[in-house]
Amino acid sequence: MSDSEVRAESIAARLSAVGLAVRVEAHARHTSIEAEVPETLAAETWREVLEVVAGADRFGLLASSLNGRTLWAAIHEAVPATGDVRGPGHQR
Repeated sequence: MSDSEVRAESIAARLSAVGLAVRVEAHARHTSIEAEVPETLAAETWREVLEVVAGADRFGLLASSLNGRTLWAAIHEAVPATGDVRGPGHQR
């Protein structure tokens, strides 16, 4: 399991632990984590949720009167390291 997958699963597990229903989806360049946020979420739980998603590369909250509130976080896939980082014009 890659580092980005471990980070995404850790965030998802911590959000689940505070009672949120979580969805995780792998994409080509990132893994997304989404959770529906109930209208009645205690301030202490909000603080914990924000602490959790702060470990993501990006996060946000989508809120609308039609769809409620969805918390999202994204973990970028690590770029594989190569042995030569000087570029194609400087190969040995």
